[in-house]
Amino acid sequence: MRSKIPIPEVTVGQFYTNHANVMHLKLLAGASGLRRRIGEGAVNRPGLALAGFYHSFAFQRVQVIGSGETAYLKSLPEDTNRQRLRELFRHNIPCLIFARNINPPKVVLEEAEAEGIAVFKSPLTTMRLINTATICLELDFAPTVTEHGSMVDIQGIGVMVRGASGIGKSECVLSLIERGHSLVSDDVTRIRSLEGRELIGTASELSRFHMEVRGLGIINIASIFGVRSIRLEKRLDLVVTLKDWHDVSEVDRIGLDPQHYEILQIMIPHVTIPVRQGRNLASLIEVAALDQKLKSMGQNSAVEFNERLIQSIRNQEK
Repeated sequence: MRSKIPIPEVTVGQFYTNHANVMHLKLLAGASGLRRRIGEGAVNRPGLALAGFYHSFAFQRVQVIGSGETAYLKSLPEDTNRQRLRELFRHNIPCLIFARNINPPKVVLEEAEAEGIAVFKSPLTTMRLINTATICLELDFAPTVTEHGSMVDIQGIGVMVRGASGIGKSECVLSLIERGHSLVSDDVTRIRSLEGRELIGTASELSRFHMEVRGLGIINIASIFGVRSIRLEKRLDLVVTLKDWHDVSEVDRIGLDPQHYEILQIMIPHVTIPVRQGRNLASLIEVAALDQKLKSMGQNSAVEFNERLIQSIRNQEK
């Protein structure tokens, strides 16, 4: 039985810090509410809630208010307005965002400050704000895991190279960079799942664009090879595990039995390459990546060869 993927905890403050520039957010009130937790990675418009209907109210989501909700609030008597807002805030919503650079009524700011609910405004139109916030929240709530391995982009194929310490991962990736491919991460790769359909790999902020090479120390790949040699992030398409020749009990000579490596409940194509003196590992990984590219386009060399072999045997039997 598979274990559940842990859901990241995202606070209003983290959401504000990460996406204020993209969404042009301005904090208006309720700074004490920045510690509140956002429970769901989605957005809700609380129009029905403001009218007093709370059945199936998505209170754990970021709440967005547009011109329609604002006009409704302004149409209410102040006492009713204040009562509706207090009822809304009692449901422990994470925060409130006003679209179209709308200045909230004074009563909204007063009640939000009293309840510790952060209130923002953004110049984006309501629908654009909802779309942008949804994308940002999907990134924040994407399950993330750290894998011990280096990642490189080989002609559009994201390859993570794994193996025991000292097996030659970094030297191999360095050779691939010299061939014109791009570094994503060295030694440790952070991987996040997007909607459970694909994995995105990146490096930590501290080690990004740097590599540790035994005998040389830490080197800056972008400074040495130029900006073409680096990628901020890349989809993971293939996992390559380097193993000592003597530790590989069986070697697949044809490739008809595909292997997979599971990360965050997503199966990624996986190949194991035996390592021994004299083997050009960079060339082997490059070919493995290009072969995976062909497979993604529907061309499987091993299957084609097997079909030709079977057809040849049938022809000889006639």
